[in-house]
Formats: sequence, C-alpha cells, structure tokens
Amino acid sequence: MTWDAFFELVEIKAKTASIFPFLLGILYCLWNLPAAPKDWGSWLIFIIAAFLFNMAVDANDNYQDYRRALKNGAEKFRLETNVIGTRHLSLSQVGWLTVALVAGGAMLGLWLVARTGWPLLWLGIFCFLVGILYAAGPWPIAGLPVGEFFSGFTMGTMIMLITVYVGVGASQTLTAPTLTGVLLASSPLAFAIGALLLANNIADWQEDLTLHRHTIVSYLGQRGGLIFWYLLYLAAAGGLMASAALHVLPLLSLLALICVPKVVKNCRAFTALPEKKPRFHLAVQNLAIISLCVTVATGLGVLFRF
Repeated sequence: MTWDAFFELVEIKAKTASIFPFLLGILYCLWNLPAAPKDWGSWLIFIIAAFLFNMAVDANDNYQDYRRALKNGAEKFRLETNVIGTRHLSLSQVGWLTVALVAGGAMLGLWLVARTGWPLLWLGIFCFLVGILYAAGPWPIAGLPVGEFFSGFTMGTMIMLITVYVGVGASQTLTAPTLTGVLLASSPLAFAIGALLLANNIADWQEDLTLHRHTIVSYLGQRGGLIFWYLLYLAAAGGLMASAALHVLPLLSLLALICVPKVVKNCRAFTALPEKKPRFHLAVQNLAIISLCVTVATGLGVLFRF
C-alpha cells in the first residue's frame, strides 16, 4: 500500500475534526482555568492517540462499506467509489491495518488513564464504542438517522472534554460549570462536524439506500437534508455567540464570524449540485474554515485576555 493510498483510506484531509477540538480544549483551559497546572505531556499523548483512533475509524468505515457492498452486490460503489476498490487494496491488509491503528490508540489511551485517573477510562470507552460501531455491527451508526449527532458530539465535544480532563485533572474538570462550559464552547465545532457528515449523506443518499443505510436524509429527503444542513451552521454560529456572551470563550472569539460569507458561498454552491465528486470538498472546506477561524480567534482572545 502506497502512502497516497493510505492517506486516502484514512481520509487524512478530514483530520481537522480531531485536531481543532483538541486545540480549542487547550485554549479553554488557558482562558477559564489560568491558575490550574497544565499537563502538557498528557496533552501530547492524547492528541497522538486521538489521531490514531480517528484514522482507524475512517479506515474501518471504508472496510465495512466495501464488505457491505460485496454482500449487497453494489458493484459500482465497490469498484468505482470505495477507496479499497479504486486503489485495488487488499481487504485483509486494510483489516489488519485498522486493528493496528486501534491497538496503538488504545495503548496510549491506557497510558493516559494511568497518568490521570479512572474517569478517563469511561470517557474513552464511550468514544471507542462510538468509533467502532460507527461503521461496524448490524446497525452501524453512520447508517442511522443519529449519525450526525454522534459524530459531532464525539469528535467535537468529547475530544474537547477529554483534552480539558487530561490537561487540568478531574477536580477542575468534573464540575457542573466546567462540563456546561465545555458543552457550550465545543458547540461550534460539534455542529460543523455534524454538518460535514450530513453533507456526505446528502451526496450519497441514493448509494446509501442501495447499501441499506437509512440516514436522516432518507427520512427528510435531499431537500429537507439541505435545509437541516443550513440549520446546523446557524446553530454553530449561535453556539459561538452564546459562548462569548457568557464569557465561556473570549469576546474576541467572535472574530471567527468573519468566515460566514465564505461558508455561505460554499453552501450555495453545494446546494446547487449536491453530489460527491464535484462539490463535497466544499463541505470539508467549511469545516476547516470554521474550525480554523474559531481556534485562531479564541487564541487571540486568550493572548490578549479579552
């Protein structure tokens, strides 16, 4: 397997979904808990573990989709869409690679549990189960109408919460104000991540039916899915403004709203032709733009304490 094929298999271009919530979690600690000691070593271990597991989830998604296509006779999807078919990869090799990535992430995760405490184990088990069941099992999460919620909550909110936990410890994290603050502060990225999956489901809704995947688009229809897609971006903007208004994030984090015109432009272009190959990259671009702007603007607010 070439590096180019590997990067496509693990969908390396979408890894902002794990990096930016991690960075925002660090900034949250610096803004809300400036006096608390920071465990930078645990932060480094965690981001490596999260990156490995994120790659494993996407590799497993492609692996399970390929097997499901074999079972259902979806030859066009298997040979022309799925990376395993288009790159002529060994199914066995992809399976063992996925196991290796999961094992690497799990071992680092257990090391973190030993460094920080047992609550991290339960947080990690939740993320692990969502990641594995996202594409595996008789009813994979990715093929259900709750996929957007689980992807946004796990990749956005849970990664940020674990970042705060491993950085400042349980006594600072497992409190009602901090848990509420993390839930609110992570909402812009969580909604944007959910919007990315929704855009994928909008573009793939006919193929999903062939693969017996009943995403929310199969219930709302493509037009209803597009309306819901816009609402997720509105919710992301609303979450950012609420976070700044309640001082959960710095006031300067509102500078991230500078990305709104570009996001709207991309949304309109995707809506005009909601298909995978010509326009889906615009949804990926939206996630990257929103994540980058929110993180940079928050970083400026932390730097200038405003």
